[in-house]
Amino acid sequence: MAEEVGSGAHEGGVRRADVRRAWHRGLRVLTTVVRWVGTAAAALLAVHVVLTIGNANPDNGITRFVASWADWLALGFQDLFMPADPKAEVLLNYGAAALFWLIITSLATRILTTLNGRSI
Repeated sequence: MAEEVGSGAHEGGVRRADVRRAWHRGLRVLTTVVRWVGTAAAALLAVHVVLTIGNANPDNGITRFVASWADWLALGFQDLFMPADPKAEVLLNYGAAALFWLIITSLATRILTTLNGRSI
């Protein structure tokens, strides 16, 4: 069967409109995933700060779990500031890491949203 001229179909039979819809759907999903991951990382870092400042039991399983993830998510911010008070150190360093995650997440979602507004 012959293909109509101007139908927008590629050789494989996939129409440009279908590719465009898949592209936009994929970018929306990626934007949502980036937003959730970045927000979860910042929230976990904030919980670590609260647990530390609130004198949570360091031997508790929840506290250990949060601390281990917070150390990994801090991305080198753990020793950025070195105040004499250990609680202030956690607040400044892990708080800075949380802000970093929020800023990077915001920038990434804006870029992805902008890309999603353009046609391929």
